[in-house]
Amino acid sequence: MTQTTSAPDHEHGTAPPAGRYDAVVEAAVQQGLLGEGHPVAGFIDTEGVRASVGALHDAFAATPGVLHTFAAKACSLIPVLRLLAGCGMGCEVASPGELRLALEAGFPASRIVLDSPAKTREEIRLALALGVAVNADSLAELRRIDALRNPSTTSVLGLRINPQVGGGAIGPMSTATDTSKFGVALRDPGAREAIVEAFRERPWLTRLHAHVGSQGCPLELIAAGVARSHELAEEINGTLGVRQITSLDIGGGLPVNFADETVRPTYADYVAALTAAAPGLFSGNYALVTEFGRSLLAKNGFIGARVEYTKDAGGRRIVLTHAGAQTATRTVLMPDAWPLRIGAFGPDGVPKGGPVLAQDIAGPCCFAGDVVAYGRELPELAEDDVVVLYDTGAYYFSTPWAYNSLPRPAVYGFRVAGPTGAVTFATVREPQSLDSIAAESGLAHVDALIERDG
Repeated sequence: MTQTTSAPDHEHGTAPPAGRYDAVVEAAVQQGLLGEGHPVAGFIDTEGVRASVGALHDAFAATPGVLHTFAAKACSLIPVLRLLAGCGMGCEVASPGELRLALEAGFPASRIVLDSPAKTREEIRLALALGVAVNADSLAELRRIDALRNPSTTSVLGLRINPQVGGGAIGPMSTATDTSKFGVALRDPGAREAIVEAFRERPWLTRLHAHVGSQGCPLELIAAGVARSHELAEEINGTLGVRQITSLDIGGGLPVNFADETVRPTYADYVAALTAAAPGLFSGNYALVTEFGRSLLAKNGFIGARVEYTKDAGGRRIVLTHAGAQTATRTVLMPDAWPLRIGAFGPDGVPKGGPVLAQDIAGPCCFAGDVVAYGRELPELAEDDVVVLYDTGAYYFSTPWAYNSLPRPAVYGFRVAGPTGAVTFATVREPQSLDSIAAESGLAHVDALIERDG
């Protein structure tokens, strides 16, 4: 069984780790995907992804007309997006780049939703031409859409509100605080009346969108935000005397348990919380859109990294690996908010055993704070061993930071065969080459700033 550690969960304690991916780590080492030539890589459990999508659909099975979209920012890799499209998901995008990725992955434009607080005219123009749904983030953006919209567009158009129900445990992840940059602040003086008037002036405006946040936000807070948007939709339709708002985009926001392997809360828990807070939400009066990301993929992926050196400093053991801030950025910069479980494996990819030792698991980036975990009790690690960062299937290896011009890691999907337990891998993204790094750094214009005689 894999030896792992986890950060303390003061409410639930920690559960014994399971060896869910032990065979995958060993196979990755044996097949040369992890080792001296490839010191860090990300791995995606394709069957696990399918199971998570199935759990989401099952939780909403009693509700017709739900479009479940995947938040592309959570794993902006085309093969992963293609897998999700094949599972019946739509896609939520928040930039021109993410829109391009979604289209390349095969999502129909009618199943794509464009969100962003800073859409350009060109972004809006393209979305309207393609028939992509657009959630305006402000009344100013609605006025911009007024000028750009062709009456023949098939795009569903909505307005994002900030229900201002408060923040969760992680401030930067809370999008429904009084001063959040997202949406129209619902409780500000005159805002509610302005929103109603915006719908009155635009019969083509048919959707309300709200999102409270994800990690660190309890279900009750998330449900309260959705309830506010449902109440507002009822008020607008009642005031206008017509059922103009026909759909509600209730966002994503299911937090992930990083303390152990247990999935909590579940999508069924989420639906139960919504039902309690807004009973009419599931009446069939409104089509629903969801935008889940992290909760679908986090536990279905991990990072493997080679141990390059170990050292002692000030009585502390430090393990230098190739997985640091460049691929686990949030954990390094906000370790208390984003703690990760760590697994210890030998150079053959087999789980390590033996007495445990408190060790700092550090990364390769050239700043002192590049530490993924402090004082974790693990079997003593040595050069050429492998560490695994669990629950990193979303946001981690898919959106690397280019600090120190470190190459983007390879990413592989994997499957474990039934009776035989054989592990097969498929390349999702090749490891970035040094040639690619040089090209991105302006190699083609190497002499652009050199003064020339004559």
